[in-house]
Amino acid sequence: MSVQRVRVELPLHLMRLANLSGHETTLDIAAPVTLRAVLDELERRFPALEGTMRDHVTKKRRDFLRFFACEEDWSHQSPDAPLPNAIANGTEPLLVIGAIAGGSF
Repeated sequence: MSVQRVRVELPLHLMRLANLSGHETTLDIAAPVTLRAVLDELERRFPALEGTMRDHVTKKRRDFLRFFACEEDWSHQSPDAPLPNAIANGTEPLLVIGAIAGGSF
């Protein structure tokens, strides 16, 4: 089983919650690299993040949080779909982005 080094960029509030500096962390993920595998490893390494990106029980993505891989929104993709090679080999980071809801002024 090969292990891939995956880069993940988190929003500032999640970096602070995980007690990390900067906006990026690196994880070692066993192939195949999937969104589920990345999130599982993030929650394993940084227990304070558990439940912040997905529901504790259902493991569904939290509202107002999006996942981007190679400039594509992966928020509604199957969490078990292999992420693009550029993410799996660390060339590009997986982006976790807080979405903002708008309204009228």
